[in-house]
Amino acid sequence: MNRFFIFFSICLGLSVSTIAQNHMTPELLWKLKRVSPAGISKDGKTIYYSVTEYQVEEGIKTTKKYAIPVSGGTPIEIQDYSDLILDKSISPDKTRKIEIEKVKVEKIMGKDLYPNLKESDVYVYNDLYYRHWDNWNDGTFNHLILKMNQDTEVDGIDLLKDEPFHSPQMPFGGEDDYTWNNEGTKIVYVAKKLQGKEYAQSTNTDLYEYDIASGTTKNLTEGMMGYDTHPEFSKEGALAFLSMARDGYEADKNDIIVFFNGLKTNLTQHWDGTVSSFKWDKIGRKIYFNAPIGGTVQLFSVEYIPANNSKKPLEIKQITDGQFDIAGLVGQVGDEFIVTRTDMNHAAEIYSVNLKNGKMNQLTNVNQPIYDQIKLSKVEKRIVKTTDNKDMVAWVIYPPDFDPKKKYPTLLYCQGGPQSALTQFYSYRWNFQLMAANGYIVIAPNRRGMPGHGVEWNEAISKDWGGQVMDDYLAAIDNIAKESYVDKDRLGAVGASYGGYSVFYLAGIHDKRFKSFIAHDGVFNLKSMYGTTEELWFTNWDAGGAYWDKNKEAVKTYTEFDPSNLVSKWDTPILIIQGGKDYRVPIGQGLEAYQAAQLHGLKSRLLYFPKENHWVLNPQNSVIWHTEFYKWLKETL
Repeated sequence: MNRFFIFFSICLGLSVSTIAQNHMTPELLWKLKRVSPAGISKDGKTIYYSVTEYQVEEGIKTTKKYAIPVSGGTPIEIQDYSDLILDKSISPDKTRKIEIEKVKVEKIMGKDLYPNLKESDVYVYNDLYYRHWDNWNDGTFNHLILKMNQDTEVDGIDLLKDEPFHSPQMPFGGEDDYTWNNEGTKIVYVAKKLQGKEYAQSTNTDLYEYDIASGTTKNLTEGMMGYDTHPEFSKEGALAFLSMARDGYEADKNDIIVFFNGLKTNLTQHWDGTVSSFKWDKIGRKIYFNAPIGGTVQLFSVEYIPANNSKKPLEIKQITDGQFDIAGLVGQVGDEFIVTRTDMNHAAEIYSVNLKNGKMNQLTNVNQPIYDQIKLSKVEKRIVKTTDNKDMVAWVIYPPDFDPKKKYPTLLYCQGGPQSALTQFYSYRWNFQLMAANGYIVIAPNRRGMPGHGVEWNEAISKDWGGQVMDDYLAAIDNIAKESYVDKDRLGAVGASYGGYSVFYLAGIHDKRFKSFIAHDGVFNLKSMYGTTEELWFTNWDAGGAYWDKNKEAVKTYTEFDPSNLVSKWDTPILIIQGGKDYRVPIGQGLEAYQAAQLHGLKSRLLYFPKENHWVLNPQNSVIWHTEFYKWLKETL
């Protein structure tokens, strides 16, 4: 019997034992089905979606497709829905189609430069943008290729004209990066037409309009210097898109901009929030969008008046409200809007929202058999007073069968980003339900730097990574530690990315509060981070510049806020997790931190995933991640 089989036999045994105790386990987490909406039928009566399942031990992934009435009912499995929903790649008149192809533009590989040396694996670079996210630049770029719909084998027209730019954007761009105008005569697409050092230091994507008849391209957002993304036309031909104002600031306020008949309107300019995604209504006089607010993500609407020249702020209406996230927008059907919804106890399911009263109807319920066999956690919103007398939202997740007469070990969860919302999301890695099921109370504070609490709160973390935000963390753990049911001698702190940075930093300032730390892909050494990360706009903005810059913000960042400068004060066991293909927070960060911990004689462990990036995507790797996570906590907490 090989070791791999023994490991999974042990895991399966643990799973069966734990299921019998009616609690979530890592194995059960991966048995949850994952719902992904595909779209609404052209007649507006049916929703199409897919459900993906994993058989972790066998390494099998299966996806099935379903149809369900918009009004609810029994899902029907179908073979295909590609011809039943709107295909964004096909022109409105059905004559043309957009395909995405990898186009070889630059000679970077050794075999490109030296054709007689085909077995070489050399990369030759003369500028920055040599790698991004989890891929090295090999000279190929995503390009949009325009073809005739009925003859896609014929060579098409490259909208980017063999230029070294991506559209869709890397690494996360997709069909939201392009759209047809209503007549099918023009294509609007997103691209960042910059190279090398300029590409690595800028967030300035633009919307480009390609005119099919003339073959010409026009920059629609020239002079708009931040991210411009997600173009979508209304029924009347108005072009809406998301836009950030400032170049280099990837977490800037995201507004909805509309271009129509030569007029530019910012629909959310006066609203103290930031938009996640949006959809036009059927008429073209209203836009529905989701956005973080108060530790959740909710559905909103904003009116659009084409000829409105008044300075009066447009009315923004919050449609939904509750302890959940409106995680994704599918589309409108009459007085209903189809969305996906999550909370900390439930993975994404499809719901309809009544646009008049915000009431919700659950349409899919694929995981109910699993939820029925486990006990769910109690999730409670808590308001914590910060050291500067602000009210900070924190989520507290309690173990199933929580008994306030007992004492529980407690974890401080440190969110990444640093400017990503901490809401009612459902994660298959940082899963609060699973943490609570293992007997831990979790407190997850919406510390400084998170959207959903106003622009000022969101921006407060930039250039202040180790400042007020660290006081926010400590205020949160100190606040919950006052409760009689918290074991003050068994506190831990965990997090990834900026959350991993937070763990490294707290390890040097926590004043013996914590007994255990876990940091995943965390920033440890700000100087070497600046020297090896690929999106330099991020570090330039949040750190205040390069480590050799002499401005006061950069000097403060690289001296006062660098965790590597605090290692002499480390005194607590730490588990360090690192992905080998993480180029955002490169491998040196985890290795430097682990080496420092080892040389200081601390109980420490390195969990290294050579083929994972900033996340852990392989199901079997994920099971091991969770197993090691709770094994470490059991040993140290």
